[in-house]
Amino acid sequence: MNRRRGALLAIAVLLTVPLARPATADVATADHGDAITEAVEDFATASGYPGIAVIVTDPDGTRHSAAYGVDAEGAPIASDTRMPVASVSKTITAAAVMQLVSAGRVDLDAPAYDYLPGFRIEDRRGADITVRHLLTQTSGITDLTLREKSLPQPATLAEAERRASRAELAADPGEKYAYTNTNFHLAARIVEKVSGVPFGDYLEREIFRPAGMNRTTTIDVTPEDLPADVADGHVYAYGLTPSVPEPHRFVNGSDGVITTPEDLARWLLVQQNDGVAADGTRILPAGVVRQMQTPRGDAPYALGWEVDRGKDGPEVGHGGIWFTYTADILLTDSGHGIAVIGNSGLGLANEGTGQLATRIADIADGEPADPMPSIRLWTDLVLAGFTLLTVVLGARRLARTGSWVRRHGDKPWWRLAARLLPRLAPTVLLFSLPYLIGLAVGGGRDVSLLQLAYYSPALMAWVFIAAVANLATIVVRVLGLRRHGVRRAEVAA
Repeated sequence: MNRRRGALLAIAVLLTVPLARPATADVATADHGDAITEAVEDFATASGYPGIAVIVTDPDGTRHSAAYGVDAEGAPIASDTRMPVASVSKTITAAAVMQLVSAGRVDLDAPAYDYLPGFRIEDRRGADITVRHLLTQTSGITDLTLREKSLPQPATLAEAERRASRAELAADPGEKYAYTNTNFHLAARIVEKVSGVPFGDYLEREIFRPAGMNRTTTIDVTPEDLPADVADGHVYAYGLTPSVPEPHRFVNGSDGVITTPEDLARWLLVQQNDGVAADGTRILPAGVVRQMQTPRGDAPYALGWEVDRGKDGPEVGHGGIWFTYTADILLTDSGHGIAVIGNSGLGLANEGTGQLATRIADIADGEPADPMPSIRLWTDLVLAGFTLLTVVLGARRLARTGSWVRRHGDKPWWRLAARLLPRLAPTVLLFSLPYLIGLAVGGGRDVSLLQLAYYSPALMAWVFIAAVANLATIVVRVLGLRRHGVRRAEVAA
């Protein structure tokens, strides 16, 4: 399912580098089981995931399960390992809203203001934002009009509601699709306000427990609220995968669900059986699942679900990205459900687990799946080469400061400024990277400098060292020019 974000740099060599592969565990042996296991190992090795779990479901139950590798504490990944599923959570938030819609307690086309007294924006068009607009990501709020990751983080959905009042609108409500977590913070807050119970309690009572998702919960903020049995995820740098805590972020309603592969499979079965759980419990009224997964017109987003119109027909699913974990779910026309959770974040030359979900879907349908090229390591090695070259050139410039000053010291100040000011470019690039990468990779998503260090330590190291080296060049040359001017004045005297 080709609905993932594009990689920022095309600096890569399409080679496969064989690396040591940890033993797999918890693998089913039904039809295509060996091919699925091999695809999981291949993806994990090529993309730098220490651990990945995959579940394949049919409407009558789990068909395949495969787990690869270990978590940050060295424990084997298994089908009962608890992990975050990031924005896959939006499918659950949308289901909670649709339960209230089906009960007649929420009107999809009523203004969000009717349910959220603490949400009022200055733009008069804010009164036109409906509940449907929140669930279809068409409210007019974007990450560029409310930078939800860069701003101070709320601690509760009530605080997130108040923070959303600072938003501006990039378009009229309903006019344009723009993905932002803020819409689902507000949707979850509607569930709280209408139901009268905390959002997590509502999900536990109305979705998790009835669906048999007994090891699933939702949290407010990372990493503080993570359950004790959830290990840190990983980032990727130069072929290494160090474990790190997730950055501090508010995630409830948008990407706060913590679950297991088994529980996520139970959620897929609810979708595949028209809202009915594996034990026969009805979670959503008949027809609501189809309504949630059917977008209006050519929109890429339905009610909490992403829709990709490929050459073989539309596919429905949702990706999930933390900075230390990624996840994907996919529902195919052939009736399969695919769930993938990996314990490493998105990065350069790694578009997340969506690629693996698509490959698993192809295998489940009996189609061949080509091996993945190992371009993530090569991308970082190229960046490492640029970083080393930057260090060498920077040291060379500093060592030759004296000769530069003698050669240019008597020139007019404006010519000296013209030579030195371009060396501010790496610093400008450094502080522009959050916007540039958010625009190039996420279509306008918000990201902070710290979070970019999780996204690509190699890229950030190169740009940071380039900025420092060039700033040092400016400072040392200016000081050299000053000493040259003093000596020239003394000679003249």
